[in-house]
Amino acid sequence: MASVGATPGRTPQGPGPREASASFPSPAPVPDPREAEEEEEEEPAEIHLCVLWNSGYLGIAYYDTSDSTIYFMPDAPDHESLKLLQRVLDEIDPQSVVTSAKQDENMTRFLGKLASQEHREPKRPEIILLPSVDFGLEISKQRLLSGNYSFIPDSMTATEKILFLSSIIPFDCLLTVRALGGLLKFMGRRRIGVELEDYNVSIPILGFKKFALTHLVSIDQDTYSVLQIFKSEPHPSVYKVASGLKEGLSLFGILNRCRCKWGEKLLRLWFTRPTQDLEELNSRLDVIQFFLLPQNLDMAQMLHRLLGHIKNVPLILKRMKLSHTKVSDWQVLYKTVYSALGLRDACRSLPQSIQLFRDIAQEFSDDLHHIASLIGKVVDFEGSLAENRFTVLPNIDPEIDEKKRRLTGLPSFLTEVARKELENLDPRIPSCSVIYIPLIGFLLCIPRLPSMVETSDFEIEGLDFMFLSEEKLHYRSARTKELDALLGDLHCDIRDQETLLMYQLQCQVLARAAVLTRVLDLASRLDVLLALASAARDYGYSRPRYSPRLLGVRIQNGRHPLMELCARTFVPNSAECGGYKGRVKVITGPNSSGKSVYLKQVGLITFMALVGSFVPAEEAEIGAVDAIFTRIHSCESISLGLSTFMIDLNQQVAKAVNNATERSLVLIDEFGKGTNTVDGLALLAAVIRHWLALGPTCPHIFVATNFLSLIQLQLLPQGPLVQYLVCEGVANASHASHTAAQAGLPEKLIARGKEVSDLICSGEPIKPVKELLKEKQMENCQMLVDKFLKLDLEDPSLDLDIFMSQEVLPAAATIL
Repeated sequence: MASVGATPGRTPQGPGPREASASFPSPAPVPDPREAEEEEEEEPAEIHLCVLWNSGYLGIAYYDTSDSTIYFMPDAPDHESLKLLQRVLDEIDPQSVVTSAKQDENMTRFLGKLASQEHREPKRPEIILLPSVDFGLEISKQRLLSGNYSFIPDSMTATEKILFLSSIIPFDCLLTVRALGGLLKFMGRRRIGVELEDYNVSIPILGFKKFALTHLVSIDQDTYSVLQIFKSEPHPSVYKVASGLKEGLSLFGILNRCRCKWGEKLLRLWFTRPTQDLEELNSRLDVIQFFLLPQNLDMAQMLHRLLGHIKNVPLILKRMKLSHTKVSDWQVLYKTVYSALGLRDACRSLPQSIQLFRDIAQEFSDDLHHIASLIGKVVDFEGSLAENRFTVLPNIDPEIDEKKRRLTGLPSFLTEVARKELENLDPRIPSCSVIYIPLIGFLLCIPRLPSMVETSDFEIEGLDFMFLSEEKLHYRSARTKELDALLGDLHCDIRDQETLLMYQLQCQVLARAAVLTRVLDLASRLDVLLALASAARDYGYSRPRYSPRLLGVRIQNGRHPLMELCARTFVPNSAECGGYKGRVKVITGPNSSGKSVYLKQVGLITFMALVGSFVPAEEAEIGAVDAIFTRIHSCESISLGLSTFMIDLNQQVAKAVNNATERSLVLIDEFGKGTNTVDGLALLAAVIRHWLALGPTCPHIFVATNFLSLIQLQLLPQGPLVQYLVCEGVANASHASHTAAQAGLPEKLIARGKEVSDLICSGEPIKPVKELLKEKQMENCQMLVDKFLKLDLEDPSLDLDIFMSQEVLPAAATIL
């Protein structure tokens, strides 16, 4: 008896779409909700900068693809050497620098120098010159005002849009406006971020933000390296070879306890922009001090957990703008918004006298609740994950609900249709099924009989043959054609209508993009301060004080934040360089006594205070510090083409001599050791005397040296500006032999080195060691005898004269 059923079909070889059985859609296994949320994608961020220089002023704007935001700096004065522009380039490290082809000599020289910096590879920026007409003022204004920005509601009129943009962009800063216009022209030409999209897809711009470099403390890359503020290491995991590097033992590494990526990004930004703005620094310290109170520990932990759900909102908004939204994006956005609401409710219960808590309580508006409510009521997370596409919950659209109901009842209905079709088929056909394939429609599927060999055998009266797939024949019948006309392409209709709802939901979210961006800004700030509070609690840090009238720093029992974690015991040291006395501190001491650690400790404590962190000291008072210069380690590189000593002079000491002010902190360790002792000593003394000659404008200088002659020969003038640390007096020995013994050198070498040192100090001639000389002579004699014994005297080809001239006579010179 023939069997009838609506059996699941297989994928056809011809058309290619997945074949569905009568029970279509077949439910895929629902993934674990914990696995549904994908990891944030680490897209390589690109920064494209546009700069204009005219009459001593700079106009700068740049686009960051990581958050799809344009940043601009209002017109700022700069020196002819363009130091401000160099600082901007060092901080943001752009991939390309766009400027006008019509430039003055200063900018031309600067760009030529920038393009020739081979040691910046592979991050050397591309220099792009555009015609000067692209930077015209009126055309730049027109580009700004006519742009398609997702953060501006479509309901705004043209006049309202102009007023809105005028409240963000300083149109009175003419260079900045021209730089913004040139940047938009470049982005449109290069299609930044949308290279593979249709030309009618606009570049995603989620906001305009102002950045400024005022009140910043100047720190060069050498200082960041030698103080171990940042330290990159190759990642040990073979699965992260592509990402390349991880943070090693560094100040950033021990303080980075941020729960979200944007908090970590903000902490790194603070580290690259230490500031003299006392109001900003104290506002950071107030939050840290609040969370260090024992009664606030539970609140800090709860906020930390909520911050763990704050994800990469700009990336999601960018995908919405390009209509590339993934299923996981809606789940991530939903959790982010609800976590933000939790942060708002928690901060409303905290003291509103603290600015950050007040900002979160006020600026996390009801728009967040509206977004969360919309997503929660519309998006079917379980169904979306099961089908790997956007689906909506029931009772949102009656038409979609009706089509889904019909699609759900389709299997039993198709089983009945298949039963009726089988009654009209050849009795030799054992079974059949009616299946539904999206974009093709309903088909009658029957197994291939042994008698069906040629294509002509597939023809069945009343049926239209479609294709053969895996020994199953697919036909259109009168009933399947009726089903196509009656039910249509249900699956595609449902997808189209749900995609339309998704677009409408995206528009609602993008219209409130400004509040989401503000959420990310405030949440990342809170994340950083909670991380700094956690580190301060664990490591026993204290709050620094700021004294604008104090020139220098005062540190009581300071500790090196990294060394104290590695050493079994650490002896705290104090430092003071305030006022007009003791501007130059000369530190002498034996090898391995901690001179370099002391210098780094002073630099790190000062740096930590200038980023708004608690510091590893009992007390710390930080005055007006505008820069930190160092000459501690030589940053050697073959690509620089410079000797070690030249790097010390040109890259490090010269920067301090030419740029240090009376508010600068200068740390110098063992300068001059890379050349002849006399020349090195003379250069060190000359540099220090140069600063001492400045009098009240002398920088605050810490010099560690083993050149005892600097003091013994009185190469420095006596006066209140010079002070010897850490205890008053001068070390009269380096104890290098003790250090060598600890390092594991052989005793004979250490004894000989001490002997030579004593002979040099007493002015006596240095003679070779007789015992060592005799041992060498005996070794040479034995080698000569061994060679002679190996000779075959009966060999007629042996020439003893050659042996005497090549072996015996040269050896005799070393033996006798």
